[in-house]
Amino acid sequence: MDCFAALAMTNEHGMTARASTRSGVSLFDARPFFEKALHYGVRQGIIDQAKLDAICQDAPKGMVQIARYFGTEFLRPELERARDRMVNLVSLYLEDESGGDLKRAAESLREHSFLSRSKGGSDLLKRLIAMPQSSHFGMHERAGFSDEQIPLLAKWSLRSYADYRAELAQRSQVAQVVDAALWLAQALGLDAGELDEADADAESLVRTALLSLACKRSELPDWVAFEKMLTALRKKGAPMELALPKKLPQALQPAVAAVRESMRADLEKLLDPAQNLRKLLRQTPAFMGRYFWREDTLSEIDQHERATSKAWDKATGGHDDEGSLLTLLLCLAAGGTAKTLLTEKGAAALIRKIRKSGLKPELAQQFIRAQAPFQHQGNYLRLWKSFLEEAQPTLQSDADYALHDALALLRRECNVE
Repeated sequence: MDCFAALAMTNEHGMTARASTRSGVSLFDARPFFEKALHYGVRQGIIDQAKLDAICQDAPKGMVQIARYFGTEFLRPELERARDRMVNLVSLYLEDESGGDLKRAAESLREHSFLSRSKGGSDLLKRLIAMPQSSHFGMHERAGFSDEQIPLLAKWSLRSYADYRAELAQRSQVAQVVDAALWLAQALGLDAGELDEADADAESLVRTALLSLACKRSELPDWVAFEKMLTALRKKGAPMELALPKKLPQALQPAVAAVRESMRADLEKLLDPAQNLRKLLRQTPAFMGRYFWREDTLSEIDQHERATSKAWDKATGGHDDEGSLLTLLLCLAAGGTAKTLLTEKGAAALIRKIRKSGLKPELAQQFIRAQAPFQHQGNYLRLWKSFLEEAQPTLQSDADYALHDALALLRRECNVE
């Protein structure tokens, strides 16, 4: 056992660590799992001297290989650290493979080479490191372990089995959600590349997918469709039940069910007609990023243009002649009621209001930018600026007591009946 002692035992670990108490001796076995399995195997006759000799022959080779992989084999501290890593990797693999059963672990040592158990531990850690930590697409690689992750492997090669299991549980949960999102995305016409580009979150995609399927949609929505979808659900008014997709693989069902459960509180606000959907989903911190919609700038621009066109047509009464537009803009700049046609009496009242309170041309400019069709905004702004340069001195002149010049100007440039 001299070779084994040199390999597996450090200054911090004896065969058994003992802590004395007033009531007696409390045993706490702090040895690496590999050491426990080896001693058990020897005592039970599972591991013979030939296997011990083979381990002693393999150990130095493994130490040099590990030291070279993580740094250099020419420095004693690196070789000592490589010894610790090798023992830890073998322990990790044996404990995971055997479920903590010393008999099964000893049999594994008997049936397989020592170096293969070390490689097995390394492979476990590489698979762990390659698993996603975040449910955001684009923040992790799906190509497996890479050389850039060797420094991270170096750290994990010295961590405990308990640390490994805790990290595996956390990453497995994330991986399940990611896999579920990928499955749902494919079922609803979206590929993984689009998810990476959109920096989408897996949970947000699952939430939107469940809503989409409940609305019998065959594709994931863009913002315009998503807004319409929720508006339609609000009109139904009935309580909403979200079902798991019928063909969803069984292994992914727990992850999707957990995300579905997280939507219960959301639905109260999403389906509340009093809530402004755009403000709720795009400006409320608790909801920002919580749901996914495909980016379709053209669709949003088209919707915006239709909305502004409708508002513009309502304000102008459908009139697009210069006289109607200038009448409307002048009324807005004077702080009056928006009109496209003035009576003689109304025109005179407007001039008196302007001379008393002044003009605010920026109000008309803001109205153009907010409501006018985008392709016409430049022309309308130039028309308004040209009108002001000519008309403002006359409209605000104190010398025109009888309003003759101002009224003549409005009759010529605006709509006055």
